[in-house]
Amino acid sequence: MSRVQTLTVAVAGVALLAPSASSAAESVHLRPSRDETRRVASGPASGSAVPTALPHVAVPHRGRVEPVARDGTREVLTPMAGPGGSAAPEAAASGPATTGSATPSPDAPGRTTPDPAPSDPERTASTSPAPVTAADLLAKVSGCTPVSQGRYRKDRGTAATVPVCGTRDAVYWKADMDIDCDGRPGAHCNAGTDPNFSSSTAFAQSDGRALSSEKLPYVVVPAPSGIWDYREHGVRGGSVAAMVYRDRVSYAVVGDVGPTDIVGEASYAAATSLGIDPDPRSGGTPSGVTYIVFKDSRVTPLEDREAAETQGERLAREFVDSAD
Repeated sequence: MSRVQTLTVAVAGVALLAPSASSAAESVHLRPSRDETRRVASGPASGSAVPTALPHVAVPHRGRVEPVARDGTREVLTPMAGPGGSAAPEAAASGPATTGSATPSPDAPGRTTPDPAPSDPERTASTSPAPVTAADLLAKVSGCTPVSQGRYRKDRGTAATVPVCGTRDAVYWKADMDIDCDGRPGAHCNAGTDPNFSSSTAFAQSDGRALSSEKLPYVVVPAPSGIWDYREHGVRGGSVAAMVYRDRVSYAVVGDVGPTDIVGEASYAAATSLGIDPDPRSGGTPSGVTYIVFKDSRVTPLEDREAAETQGERLAREFVDSAD
């Protein structure tokens, strides 16, 4: 083949491989981006990159209450940090934040599932002790070291058979329960329902008024005498008492004073809390009630029933667990 033929074939091959002018023009005619349009409109670049729009971060409403974690610490609502310290809303949209490290998911390679949050051993160990039972208290007062100089009657005209017993932390006696309906009149305790009704009680509530037998569980202690003086054993108005009847435990305060030779009396509300008939005429029970008064204790204000229950449970637990 001559040189002229060879050159002709080469030129033809280049023509076949080269795109047409129109197609080449189409390949380079691209629509400029918004950033490029902004750059062209603003003039030559100053050497710094064109800033991109900041991601939108929702601002909590004013006055929004921050949630409190289960361990008592306050959780602060802050945006999650992304690369470079900027907020990353995408992370919040993917689901609630988790604690612990992530482990590969066996279902999908490359995906991770969060490890369960570690348990708090302190919170697990600090579980509240079980409530003190009637059996717990009765076992603690099964014996008796008398602190009274004699014995009390359960009712007028009966034999004196009940001593007041004591330990380092409490005094106690086992008797019946008569209903003391004295104090502020109510629907169940008044001169019409109780022939022995009195509108006063030996100890008053914080506003100076008499206690309410219908609302406040309280026990009655014998008035000071040669048999026993409750004041010499750390007992006073507002002292915390535990009452046990059958399988029930109820907490009360010392709220009234009775005759010098009779023991075993409590308020309308105290009887109700133990499942005893509270009627001042026909209610009460002839036996089976144990009264335990914790020495040097006091509820303030005296009429705070919830405080009596809280202190009573704590003192009963200490009493049961003590070595005495």
